Order: sequence, then C-alpha cells, then structure tokens
Amino acid sequence: MDLKTAAALRRLRLISVPEAVSFLILLLCSVLKRTTEFDAVRPMGMIHGALFILYVIFWADAWNRTKWPKKTAALYFVLSVLPAGGFFAERKLKREAENAVIASRARNEGIVNA
Repeated sequence: MDLKTAAALRRLRLISVPEAVSFLILLLCSVLKRTTEFDAVRPMGMIHGALFILYVIFWADAWNRTKWPKKTAALYFVLSVLPAGGFFAERKLKREAENAVIASRARNEGIVNA
C-alpha cells in the first residue's frame, strides 16, 4: 500500500467517529426538540451535515485509491448513514490498515512474495 492510499484510509477512519457521534447527538437533539423546549437541531444538523460531506469525500477518495470491490465500498457508505455505523467503519478500517502494514513489512523482509 502506498502512502497516498494509507493516508486516504486514515482520513476516512478519522472522520468516521466524529460523524457517528454527530449523528447520535443530532438524533438526541431531535428527540429533545419534540419533548422539551430545547432546540439545537439546526446547529447540530449543520455540524453533522459538514461531517457527513467530509466522510463522503474521504470515502470516495479511499474507494478510488484502494480499488475496493463495489460491495466493500457500499458497506462503508451504508455505515455512514446508520446511527453508530461510523464506529464499526473505524474499527474495520483500522484492522484493514494494520493488515496492510503487516503485509508490507512481510514483503519488505522477503517473507511473502506478493
């Protein structure tokens, strides 16, 4: 895995958790708006919207660089629109990055001919 691909995966991984947290907070704000006088849906919606747009941009970049199959790319996109899905995406991306580093080190040491 080259550095640009690794950086694309890292960016996607790093944005996935804040995007998931903002989604959960937005859902909480929606409930509070309907049950109390507290109304923070508009500002939280803008924050979540910006984070979601960043996630989609980083997702597209990662898909382009990694050449994921459509099924894998769709999984990461679906995780972005599910509440708490970003937490699962982050965990899966972290595992994928660690496996890529291990494979790269093995190739560099001549353990695996890949």
